[in-house]
Amino acid sequence: MGVFVFLPLVLPLSAWPVARLAELHLHPRTATRLLTAFATVMAVCSTLCLALLMVVGTAQLPGNPLPDGWSDPEVRAAVPYDEIAGKAAIPALVLVLAVCGRTLWRHHRVARAARRALAGLPASPVVVLPEERPYAYALPGGPRDRVVVTTALLRGLTPPERRALFAHERAHLTARHHRYLLAVRLAARANPFLRPSRTAVTYTTERWADEDAARSVGSRTVVARAIGRAALLSGAGAAPAGAPGFAGFASGGPVPRRVAALLRPAPVARSWPSAFTSVGLAAWGAAVGTLVSAMSSANSAVTMFLILYTATPL
Repeated sequence: MGVFVFLPLVLPLSAWPVARLAELHLHPRTATRLLTAFATVMAVCSTLCLALLMVVGTAQLPGNPLPDGWSDPEVRAAVPYDEIAGKAAIPALVLVLAVCGRTLWRHHRVARAARRALAGLPASPVVVLPEERPYAYALPGGPRDRVVVTTALLRGLTPPERRALFAHERAHLTARHHRYLLAVRLAARANPFLRPSRTAVTYTTERWADEDAARSVGSRTVVARAIGRAALLSGAGAAPAGAPGFAGFASGGPVPRRVAALLRPAPVARSWPSAFTSVGLAAWGAAVGTLVSAMSSANSAVTMFLILYTATPL
């Protein structure tokens, strides 16, 4: 395997330039899908890399339940710096699995609590809560998807702006943005180098919903005004107190950037950018990096399997 076994651990370092260029220059829908796929594959490959290194590290521990042949010098020679890398991979992999498991548990717990809080209300696609805290969010899953909004926020918006709000939240539910957000959140937990992708996808999913809302209501200015007014009501765009961690109307991504984007012409949806541009180079770089990471992980996994199979006593 050689040093190539470590490639999946360091290739996610390219996430920052890729995420930055994608969120600035690609259509939000394209950027969301590209960055989510990039982060997910990179995270899976880096976790597999840790698992392979952990096998070598565990085989060195006294009293381990693995076959004795797995600690032979021939097996350990497949991994550079096997004593350090193998033993360091054990707590690293345990930490990754624990953090990802905790993230999934918290996500489902919050979603379950949010649905339980709405259990006694009519089963309508829009739920208006009589609260003085202005917030709105999209709640997926359960018997049906719902848009939750408070009377305080509705009072602060004009009728056209209310239509923009509901169109925005319905866009979140239609495109299943919560899945993209959960995927990049788990990827960032698995490999901290992928945190820029999580931040970028949080922004691009909101921009995607903004563009869908603008097309639905027929006015980009109305959507921009609604976002700005909702952000002021909610407290300078901070996450509203009542939203249980789901996509909020004026809480995802920098609000001024979203408003400025809506005041410009609509972005052109292209299937893939030209390679002769900076964003094209970033997109192709992400694709090549993802492919190299996947191939390196597959090669390392197959090689380790064959080595361990050969070293296992019959």
